Amino acid sequence: MLEDSNTVPNPHPGPVRLDAKDRMLLGLLSEDASLSYAELGERVHLSAPAAHERVKRLRREGVIRGTVAVLDGAKLGRPLLSFVHVDTTSWAVTRHLLALKDLPDVEEIHTVTGESAVLLKVRTRDTHALEKLLERIHAIEGFTGTRSYIALSSYLERGPSPIADG
Repeated sequence: MLEDSNTVPNPHPGPVRLDAKDRMLLGLLSEDASLSYAELGERVHLSAPAAHERVKRLRREGVIRGTVAVLDGAKLGRPLLSFVHVDTTSWAVTRHLLALKDLPDVEEIHTVTGESAVLLKVRTRDTHALEKLLERIHAIEGFTGTRSYIALSSYLERGPSPIADG
């Protein structure tokens, strides 16, 4: 049987079935991933082994994609948070922008709808470093323009909420 090579794989399969305890565990872990299984279990009224099994399942199902420390950009010498909209001539050019993931100043890369093709979240030490990053983007063939927005203050930065809708 021939495989259909024209399909694009879905990187985001449908949602996983989560109950109230799963969502409570996710909420606790999203605030402090260093909590022990004993403490997690106590807070959601499960034994430590039961909490551990649920967390293992949530990892296996891809709900928990990783456990990371949230770092303070300013204290690391990168206080300037910017969002850069990048315009390109085609999807092929957009793929070249994915190479920017190797730069330490680039925190996020998103393909988007609208006037831009790509949205970057970058954190640099100053405007000069931002300008150097923009020069690298401008050097990519097929790039057509950028619009940069510098954040003056950040009041909320977080991942998706585990709280169910409704």
